Amino acid sequence: MSDAVTARRRVPRPENDPNLTYAPGTAARAELKARLVTMAAETVDIPIVIGGKEIRTGSTEPSVMPHKHGHVLGHFHKATPDLVRQAVEAALAARQEWASWSFEDRAAVFLRAAELLTTTWRSTIVAATMLGQSKTAYQAEIDAASELVDFWRYNAAFAQDLLSEQPDSSHAVWNQMEYRPLEGFVYAISPFNFTAIGGNLAGAPALMGNTVVWKPAGTAMLSAYYVMKLLETAGLPPGVINFVPGNPVEISDVLLDHPDLAGIHFTGSTAVFNSMWQRVGQNLGKYRGYPRLVGETGGKDFIVVHASADPQAVAVAAVRGAFEFQGQKCSAASRMYVPKSMWSDLRDRMVAMMKEIRVGDVRDFRNFMGAVIDKKAFDKISGYIDDAKKNAKVIQGGGCKGDEGYFIEPTLVQASDPAYRLMCEEIFGPVLSVYVYDDQKWAETLAIVDRTSPYALTGAVFARDRAAVREASTALKNAAGNFYINDKPTGAVVGQQPFGGARASGTNDKAGSKMNLVRWVSMRTIKETFAPPTDYTYPFMAEE
Repeated sequence: MSDAVTARRRVPRPENDPNLTYAPGTAARAELKARLVTMAAETVDIPIVIGGKEIRTGSTEPSVMPHKHGHVLGHFHKATPDLVRQAVEAALAARQEWASWSFEDRAAVFLRAAELLTTTWRSTIVAATMLGQSKTAYQAEIDAASELVDFWRYNAAFAQDLLSEQPDSSHAVWNQMEYRPLEGFVYAISPFNFTAIGGNLAGAPALMGNTVVWKPAGTAMLSAYYVMKLLETAGLPPGVINFVPGNPVEISDVLLDHPDLAGIHFTGSTAVFNSMWQRVGQNLGKYRGYPRLVGETGGKDFIVVHASADPQAVAVAAVRGAFEFQGQKCSAASRMYVPKSMWSDLRDRMVAMMKEIRVGDVRDFRNFMGAVIDKKAFDKISGYIDDAKKNAKVIQGGGCKGDEGYFIEPTLVQASDPAYRLMCEEIFGPVLSVYVYDDQKWAETLAIVDRTSPYALTGAVFARDRAAVREASTALKNAAGNFYINDKPTGAVVGQQPFGGARASGTNDKAGSKMNLVRWVSMRTIKETFAPPTDYTYPFMAEE
């Protein structure tokens, strides 16, 4: 009796995970509040995870609450260079077995992880993100829960779509495209500001059959560790993703020099990605192949306002886009261009909203903002605000208080020069700089927006005049990889707005789309001829 043959299965049709509101009286709010209490009372010992084994070096760093930085949530163990090499060995050892799994079996791990995250793990991952990264309940919800669920579900569907792409064949020849994982390991480096990004940077290459060494940001270690535990609970085999906290320079020194480096999946600063790219270039002779470099980096994201825009819509978009999660989004609105005819009205609307904004401990759900991530960020942002007080005009905010938590007020700055540094440099904090332009200089202002920043991540235009929308869309075609019309430049949704920018903002490989997954496979074309020729001659050779 022959073995049964299973027909090609299809993954469930993905749908975006609905955001929970955590409104008063809801069960979700009560559950999250309770988990925040229990988690704040814990001190988690966060290990290195290599080949499925937990390793503790004894050399640790604390994970603290940014909004109450004297409160330690846990300690994470730092990997030594030797342990980093062991992580590579574990990844390479796991690769053969993992790559031999069917796509459906690999996808099932991530689909199960997504389902666990929507149910029994939701409050844990959201609470860890709130406490460790100072996100409000809603900001943590749309990131650590819904976006990560969407990444895992949509990636499975995107991958299935990719694998179905096959070349044409004929009755005599069967042509096939095989999508192989990369030879070697993938190095994933995730930032502090989005829990979902860590789950995707490590998860997307793994879904395609690769094995990964994942270095999470030290300031987001609590949520990253819980994501790792969630994946293990979902059935991820040992060694497929190796969780390696530690000194980023020491870890990169080992991994970027390793001959089996097959790819880098990165989100972080432009300077760091540039240095990694340079290091890879210097090492090209060492590698077995050309490593895939996929990076999403910095931004100096804009809102450009036309005189026909709705001032209330602009004010809400600017306040939300600039100050949610303390402006610590690579997509956050950081510079805005407003016509003179609208400025006084728009300014007053924004100031009124900003005066109502509460800043504080995210466990108090009445707060709109928490703290910036650490002292380094606090000092940098404070320095920009000090500069604005001397060389520009602080319209609202500007307060900085870091004794108990790293709190910075939402700050609105008016600059008289569109080339002023706060209009040009990435601040990564709750600071929005505004340049007021003459209404008749719309076209000239669009040119200024385009050339001001080396980045090209997100941007928005507000106008009710459709001709102005068309003009801005054309003039700013290369100024933003994600362009918004009458909406804030933040909040990309997986499956709806694939995310990424160009210029100094990265390689624009569009996380949350099939395009990103293409980078984690190496294609092999297979031609099978059913009846090969038996005569070497061709008809043209016949005697005339």
